[in-house]
Amino acid sequence: MANGNKVLVLGATGGIGGEVARQLRDRGWDVRALRRSGPQATPAQHDGITWIRGDAMHRADVLAAASGCDVIVHAVNPPGYRRWGELVLPMVDNTIAAAQANGATVVLPGTVYNYGPDAFPLLHEDSPQHPHTRKGAVRVELERRLQQATVAHPLQGSCRVIIVRAGDFFGPTAGNSWFSQGLVKPGRPVAVVHTPGAPGAGHQWAYLPDVACTMVQLLERRSTLPAFVSFHMAGHWDADGTEMARAIGRVVVRSGGTAPQVKAFPWWLVALASPVVATLRELREMRYLWQYPVRMPGHRLSALLGQEPHTPLDQAVQATLEGLCCVKKTGTDRLGAVLTEPNAPQSPGQLPA
Repeated sequence: MANGNKVLVLGATGGIGGEVARQLRDRGWDVRALRRSGPQATPAQHDGITWIRGDAMHRADVLAAASGCDVIVHAVNPPGYRRWGELVLPMVDNTIAAAQANGATVVLPGTVYNYGPDAFPLLHEDSPQHPHTRKGAVRVELERRLQQATVAHPLQGSCRVIIVRAGDFFGPTAGNSWFSQGLVKPGRPVAVVHTPGAPGAGHQWAYLPDVACTMVQLLERRSTLPAFVSFHMAGHWDADGTEMARAIGRVVVRSGGTAPQVKAFPWWLVALASPVVATLRELREMRYLWQYPVRMPGHRLSALLGQEPHTPLDQAVQATLEGLCCVKKTGTDRLGAVLTEPNAPQSPGQLPA
């Protein structure tokens, strides 16, 4: 199965899951996707993807959907940061069971929640994981279970695991992200850009098509990788916490708009409303990631691939703002990284809509 191309994507209706599913499809993979809602009672083809009705919380659904699969993309999370303690670990346990049953490789989009300030400012793949929050502790346990599942068991079998850890997602289909929920307002012209970070604190961003492209490249090399391996992406490093706002301003002006104001994110409002709004309460818990510079150099990934997939910042911001309907479309397709051979020159290419 090491070289098979049948994949199940959990979380394909979300940002990273959907992007990985589309890029795998375009590379000739046989892509299945699990979703909880839909009109069909049996699997149905749509946009070159086989959609199967099911719930990642139901083991029987995951096992049935993953039958014969060589890879499972575990890109599912509870919505709005809520109910992590109840949902995250049961979902990954179901993925593990399905992967072990098929001898499959699990691909996980990692988070920086696993780390506390003792590991800052540079996070390497072997940095100590001492989480600062409840969600961080859940993610550490999730990865521990995945690593344990790579050890062969006489009854359960084993699986392989690839973790790709990146900064805050942004992109045309990133959905519920800091970019779309904190910096700008979807569906509106950009009049104000809010910056959540403490003054001078650097922050790392990851363009969603680049992250998906990285995962696809790693999957195509999975037979050469250790049974459990993690990679950090360098992404886009905002050295003082203002470069992303400046890039948004440049794109807005080039698109015919007026340069937006840049203001500090209203954390005081989050603190005021968090006792009664669960999502804001969970959001406030993660504020520490905006108070310190947190950077992942990505040396291990670059050494393997030759060059990390990387779309220029202004181009990535343009595509993101167009996808959010914040600026008028330029008439070109959404752009992002393309797959290249190791050490080949990296140039942007068209991605599926």
